[in-house]
Amino acid sequence: MVDYYKVLGLQKSASQDDVKKSYHKLALKWHPDKNPSNREEAEKKFKAVGEAYKVLPDPQK
Repeated sequence: MVDYYKVLGLQKSASQDDVKKSYHKLALKWHPDKNPSNREEAEKKFKAVGEAYKVLPDPQK
């Protein structure tokens, strides 16, 4: 199982606002268009950050 808090660089006690801020920061950092020299790694990290952002706000996931 993936630790989504770790993907976003957060503690488990992080607020929803912290999750949102971290997501936006990392999504900009790892967007594939901003990393043309390392596109494959950027795509993997960008997808992981997006998945973490979808899962953490949903208490059922």
